[in-house]
Amino acid sequence: MGILAGIAWTALAVVFAAVVALTALRVSDQRNAETVWKSLRAGSKQDAEVFDPAMVDGLPEPARRYFLYAIGEGVPLRTVAEIEMEGEIGLGRRSDPRYLSMRGHQLIAPPRGFVWKLDAGSGLMSLSGSDGFGDSQSWVRFWLLKLFPVVREGGNPDYARSAFGRVVAESVFFAPAALLPGEEVEWEAVGPDTARATVSYRDMVQSVDISVDEEGRPHTVVIPRWSNANPEKEYRVQPFGGTLSEFRPFDGYLLPTRIEGGNFIGTPDYFPFYRVRVLNINFIEERR
Repeated sequence: MGILAGIAWTALAVVFAAVVALTALRVSDQRNAETVWKSLRAGSKQDAEVFDPAMVDGLPEPARRYFLYAIGEGVPLRTVAEIEMEGEIGLGRRSDPRYLSMRGHQLIAPPRGFVWKLDAGSGLMSLSGSDGFGDSQSWVRFWLLKLFPVVREGGNPDYARSAFGRVVAESVFFAPAALLPGEEVEWEAVGPDTARATVSYRDMVQSVDISVDEEGRPHTVVIPRWSNANPEKEYRVQPFGGTLSEFRPFDGYLLPTRIEGGNFIGTPDYFPFYRVRVLNINFIEERR
């Protein structure tokens, strides 16, 4: 009995140490995400201009229509937004999507970065964690039952480039003022109803194609994304994007509240693993 008891106590000690170590790692993940969140939130411009339609004179017609639809005249040009959302996230593939219900809280500050906090599923399939890019960091870290790490990626140039693609794509529908023409943003026409913005930030360059209707309402967003979300798990450029609908006003902006997106948009392999309903968008006022 003495030997068995010793083994049992040793096993318990190992389990306890593992739980403590995993808990410490999860707390560290949360603190890191919160630190980047606060940094992005605090880094807004000192003096916000207001939107003047003359700012988009000379842009390709689809781009001009997009801005005139999305931003009201005289509205402050906020480029940092907090978003609350709910919906579904797919963990499978097109033929077997395995959607989990989810609720997310996101901050986006184009082109500097974003943090997306997620709680998805329930019971034994309860996932939580965050995805982010900013302050020279990039990561995706998800936990099962808030105890077991199931996804830990990032911290390298490939993932940073991929995450930057998400920043640029989502600026279309969460922070359109960030895409106004300037030193970091150039526009060109692609077709009668599609324009392309190219965004430069540090050593990264990302384009995004925005297709609009006659009013300028954007309905489709597509980027050539650097991604390893493919059967070979190899980083390469591949189409990523989605569709937008059900627009509502938020502080002078008209923005979509239904968003679906995924890899390989425009091909038979398109799988909209991201399907959300936006509950609220709050633009952060610039510091004075």
